[in-house]
Amino acid sequence: MEKKIPYKIYLEESEIPKQWYNVRADMKNKPAPLLNPGTLEPMKAEELGGVFCEELVKQELDNDTAYIDIPEEIHDFYKMYRPSPTIRAYYLEKLLDTPAKIYYKFEGNNTSGSHKLNSAIAQAYYAKKQGLKGVTTETGAGQWGTALSMACSYFGLDCKVYMVKCSYEQKPFRREVMRTYGASVTPSPSMDTNIGRKINADHPGTTGSLGCAISEAVEVATSNDGYRYVLGSVLNQVLLHQSVIGLEAKAALDKYGVKPDIIIGCAGGGSNLGGLISPFMGEKLRGEADYRIIAVEPASCPSLTRGKYAYDFCDTGMVCPLAKMYTLGSNFIPSPNHAGGLRYHGMSSILSQLYDDGYMEATSVKQTEVFEAAEMFARVEGILPAPESSHAIRVAIDEALKCKETGEEKTILFGLTGTGYFDMVAYEKFHNGEMGDYIPTDDDLKASLDTLPKVDK
Repeated sequence: MEKKIPYKIYLEESEIPKQWYNVRADMKNKPAPLLNPGTLEPMKAEELGGVFCEELVKQELDNDTAYIDIPEEIHDFYKMYRPSPTIRAYYLEKLLDTPAKIYYKFEGNNTSGSHKLNSAIAQAYYAKKQGLKGVTTETGAGQWGTALSMACSYFGLDCKVYMVKCSYEQKPFRREVMRTYGASVTPSPSMDTNIGRKINADHPGTTGSLGCAISEAVEVATSNDGYRYVLGSVLNQVLLHQSVIGLEAKAALDKYGVKPDIIIGCAGGGSNLGGLISPFMGEKLRGEADYRIIAVEPASCPSLTRGKYAYDFCDTGMVCPLAKMYTLGSNFIPSPNHAGGLRYHGMSSILSQLYDDGYMEATSVKQTEVFEAAEMFARVEGILPAPESSHAIRVAIDEALKCKETGEEKTILFGLTGTGYFDMVAYEKFHNGEMGDYIPTDDDLKASLDTLPKVDK
């Protein structure tokens, strides 16, 4: 007899993971190393130490240690909002009249409103432990900036946030939450940095991008003593910290003998998707189980589905290390769509390697279709979803409807990164019929891809 699955599956506090899982340890083909932008040689720890915290550099370069202990202070902080629930979407299943079973891992049950706090508190901890004054960062939709401002407030660190200009203007209340926690917030590109002034001169009237904001944050970190730069996505260390999402989801489903057939996550830089799939991908890499894993990106910024797998700068100002990833070119400025956290020109090197090796697939979806799915989900599941994770909702619904057509009883798991209460301008535009579906042309992408650096590696 099938065990009745509760609506919400909660783990006990004692079941919060005590170690992060490093999927690189099980990858046959490791992610390509970061390259020094000047020499085009692999970055050494001492070089990265001028930008990142020392312990985070170690984590960034560690391709072999499968499990890394979570420090007690970080674990204690996690207890404030973890474990987060894994939820059976019974009402969505009923609405769709599908034989599919749908689950989602909900990461919006903290003040930052998203999964970003999982890595923010870790990075702030290591900065404090190193004796730094503060950190700088970028943020797109504002979820990462909010999470980092909270973490820095907790540890008494200064926090300087460069927020993508269109999001700064679209999400004033997200900005005010950051300021409430003591962070300074600057719209990017700004006129406060050399790189910001250059980007504004080269792209007059630009609405900005994560690549622009990264450049400014790095410049400020490297030109001020006692500061380091921290990043909310893309990097190996971030995906490591976010593995708590997948570890908890898998533990919750294992309690009821549930094995997902399809795992779906939104993909901008890779933090949410990489964290959700980590233990499942580990099993797949080791040959212990198989899963269909789908990355979902906006059609307006399609790095996996239309980009090139190549070395590229991680930032628009071309001051950061080069990473081998699926990229649209560091000069690519996405349209000011409302999934601000997905407006990045590249993708995590880990996810790029896994995608290139055929361990996962990718698809892109239009913005209006995303908000249709978000509204459908909100009306039956009682959570107003963030635009970013609504990309995953869109494809989860599509896959469930395919099951309706075929009669297959597949089990679907997707990541709900957070809530959309600071995204009401976007919802308003959708309801008023003012939202468009900009998709870059091949010529648009070619113009940016033609500027990729020439790297013979």
